Amino acid sequence: MNKVLSTAEEAVARIPDGASIMIGGFGLCGIPEHLVGALHARGTRRLTIISNNAGIDGFGVGLLLAAGQIAKVIATYVGENAEFERQMARGALEAELVPQGTFCERIRAAGAGIGGFYTPTGVGTLVAEGKETRVIDGRPYLLELPLGADFAFVKAFRGDRLGNLVYRKTARNFNPIMATAADVTIAEVEQLVDPGEIDPDAVVTPGIYVTHILQGPAYEKRIEKRTTRRESAA
Repeated sequence: MNKVLSTAEEAVARIPDGASIMIGGFGLCGIPEHLVGALHARGTRRLTIISNNAGIDGFGVGLLLAAGQIAKVIATYVGENAEFERQMARGALEAELVPQGTFCERIRAAGAGIGGFYTPTGVGTLVAEGKETRVIDGRPYLLELPLGADFAFVKAFRGDRLGNLVYRKTARNFNPIMATAADVTIAEVEQLVDPGEIDPDAVVTPGIYVTHILQGPAYEKRIEKRTTRRESAA
């Protein structure tokens, strides 16, 4: 099977309005930026986006938010996107906030075919509303259900034409688990190589999980910066 696609535009042409999409990345690190950019340019709408965060204004998931392409966001953190706040305030966007550890485990459960799991996280908070609870060894737990998607966009450092993927440092983040939990996984990589050029022991995501793969032409690799004090005058 030939899994290689020529462009991100070719990849997103397969995604219909109303689809659910997992998007890898943590902050600005490990974002499948070409796939997100192509989806933005295509104008696909009414999307459910499952991502650790809602991107920033003008980049990543933030592009889709600004264009009104997202109907619902399932995320763990949304504090860096002013457009997210504006849309939430006027009722134009549905949001589901999930504790980050629970978020990871729900995705892992979907990829592993597990029907759910119990966790103490969120007991006694808004997170617990409407969920089954159970006492185990005297401690209350919530039942959390698997979280899967129609599509997953993941970003890897290197991949081969069979879809085997290797990630680089913290860009690994949510990408590997999301690759396992979607009906169709599309990977973009910085380096696309022939089968056999990746040490099997270095493979993080086996090609069995990857439906399509493409090589991105270039990456911005933005860096998050935080100012904690004003610079003093020279």
